[in-house]
Amino acid sequence: MTIPYDLADDAPGPARQRARGRARITARLRAGASRIAALRQEGSLRLLFPHGAGGALSATWLNTAGGITGGDAFTLEAGAEAGAHLTLTSQAAERIYRAQGPAPGRVETRLTLAPGARLDWLPQETILFDGAALDRRLSVEMAEDARFLGVETLIFGRAAMGEEVRRLALRDRIDIRRGGALIHADRLALSGDAAAALARPGVADGARAMATLVIAAPGAEGQLPALRARLPVTAGISSPLPGLVVARVLAPDGFELRHTLLPLLRDACAADLPRPWML
Repeated sequence: MTIPYDLADDAPGPARQRARGRARITARLRAGASRIAALRQEGSLRLLFPHGAGGALSATWLNTAGGITGGDAFTLEAGAEAGAHLTLTSQAAERIYRAQGPAPGRVETRLTLAPGARLDWLPQETILFDGAALDRRLSVEMAEDARFLGVETLIFGRAAMGEEVRRLALRDRIDIRRGGALIHADRLALSGDAAAALARPGVADGARAMATLVIAAPGAEGQLPALRARLPVTAGISSPLPGLVVARVLAPDGFELRHTLLPLLRDACAADLPRPWML
């Protein structure tokens, strides 16, 4: 992705230090509970393991750089082995700051689910600031009988702070493959004056926050009526394929969006959410 010229800082100066982070975590089923099978951490990406009830392995990642700007790069690889249950969340909302150069911040997440495994991908919000540039990708490879729950949330400036995102370079991609076949592909590209684009009735009608919720699991379509009953008029949900449910939710700000997401996620998880998911 090339950042539009008016986002780049073309003033001469010394090379800026960029944040780098990589982490890899694998969960394995042992004696009826999911435990760490492999773990690696590098650079500014760290994984924490809070104690939790039940048999799932809960991991919380932390970006010690304090945010992402142009030229930063982060990679997270996570997997659940056969029969294991891994829950992933972030310690806080990720902040994408104004890019200071020609390269975007890059975030890549690769998730793998073996037969009978379950993985819940529950990061907190990603907040985009004016002048941000982000290239982000989520790739999921899952077995036919695995169970995946994922949510991705974008906040286009904090309404309570009076922030407007007038300059943005965003590319966001989600790919989910089940048994090797692509079952879900989501593409979002937004550049230039994001506030003006989101104000259009056919785009977001003024909403500053959006979330995508995906459930890929055997019989997932059975959850459709209960989930649909919880949605506001600014949301939609469907089951485009057997074993797949996709919802898109819009809200005026992050607080209202979280109000909607919390009961949806509780229903979808059928369990308590990670502690960072609190109002």
